[in-house]
Amino acid sequence: MGRLMKGLKEVAKEKKQVEQITDMEVDFAQWYTDVVTKAELIDYSGVKGLMILRPYGYAIWENIQKVLDGMFKEKGHENVAMPLLIPESLLQKEKDHVEGFAPEVAWVTYGGSEKLSERLCIRPTSETLFCEHWGHIVHSWRDLPKLYNQWCSVLRWEKTTRPFLRGREFHWQEGHTLHATAEEAINETMQQLEVYAEFCENWLAMPVIRGRKTKKEQFAGAEATYTVECMMHDKKALQSGTSHYFGDGFAKAFGITFTDKNNQLTYPHQTSWGLSTRIIGGLIMTHGDNNGLVLPPKIAPIQVIVLPIAMHKDGVTDKAWELINRLKAAGLRVRGDFSDNSPGWKFSEYEMKGVPLRIEIGPKDIENGQCVAVRRDNGEKTVIALEELEAKIPELLDAVQQGLFDKAKRNLEEHTYDAVTADDIKEIINTKGGFVRTKWCGDTECELKLKEYAGVSSRCMPLSQDGKEGVCPVCGRSCNTTIIWGVAY
Repeated sequence: MGRLMKGLKEVAKEKKQVEQITDMEVDFAQWYTDVVTKAELIDYSGVKGLMILRPYGYAIWENIQKVLDGMFKEKGHENVAMPLLIPESLLQKEKDHVEGFAPEVAWVTYGGSEKLSERLCIRPTSETLFCEHWGHIVHSWRDLPKLYNQWCSVLRWEKTTRPFLRGREFHWQEGHTLHATAEEAINETMQQLEVYAEFCENWLAMPVIRGRKTKKEQFAGAEATYTVECMMHDKKALQSGTSHYFGDGFAKAFGITFTDKNNQLTYPHQTSWGLSTRIIGGLIMTHGDNNGLVLPPKIAPIQVIVLPIAMHKDGVTDKAWELINRLKAAGLRVRGDFSDNSPGWKFSEYEMKGVPLRIEIGPKDIENGQCVAVRRDNGEKTVIALEELEAKIPELLDAVQQGLFDKAKRNLEEHTYDAVTADDIKEIINTKGGFVRTKWCGDTECELKLKEYAGVSSRCMPLSQDGKEGVCPVCGRSCNTTIIWGVAY
């Protein structure tokens, strides 16, 4: 009777743990908030929109940093650190840029008890700082290119905030490069877009659409903005990384010139590109389920959790440690849980945290020379001979990674629809959600009218265009540019 009551208590405790998360089908926004808090990714600070990245959330960001930093350095980029504050006079030098960021800028007006003679902007982005610096150090074509990146946080005074997706302060990387020719700068812009696409697909298991933003949606001060767009569980879009070509507009505004190979004074061409912690929100909404996070193995802080079953039995704890040490020696990120919490509680806890693979080892497993591996993505159990541990666990992790990508790819493909008229677009968005692919005349007025009528924004003009003739869904004019519409975070 005592054992039965203990078992019922464990089941009740496990059920309560899972019920802490609202089902996404009931309330997707609340499900998302539940996951980021219950999985211990963030905590709220005393200032609205400024989030505390807890150790587990920061560990995900560290892994993202590590991979991307390596990819950038392979392309020849160097890390730098720019100041936090920007003088107002410096920010004002590029008209389009300052107008684009003006509503989001926070200002420092006092230094200690003294009012400053000039307001200082807390950086919303760092183009102006890089331009000022390059004006000091670039003089000849031999000084180019400058391939810089910085890891930092920025501040944008957003009115509506959500963890990761839209915060006032957020962490990111911002790449800034300067080139002798337009061709070099454009090549850099497209190269870095592909870096983001490769990272999202190969590391985060998030399939993307590569495309160019419309003039209305492009970065303030840019000549062209390129993006990778992802689809979330709820069929909304997430802009996941952007790469901008500035031409020589910033160089002219800041008086940056250099002497070219023909001994002529000319303006350099500039790019910038960035990816932020909002990608963690994308991870959650692409792969998560009603039990919590589901993390791709390549980016998960813990790839394998080892859980000893019946720890009070001789040899169980020692064998669990043996498995942990063997897998660590094989290069995997592994932890064990030797707490006195019940197995049911532990199962729910590491499901909540999205650990890709769970290994269970108990007395009978030891007796049979095996362990049981459980996949987080689909719950599939596999019995593994202990002698094959180092070979089989990486195979399972690869299968989880591929399975997550395939599932997300199906979601993207199955919920991307073709349409011809504005009525078609509105009906699809209202009844199905997802992305809607149409032709577009290129007129911003049509873009604005469609947003008002159907509640969609242009996501991008895919780089892969079929060139076929069609009609604009708003004005009906003949055109051949393909564009993707959707509702975005």
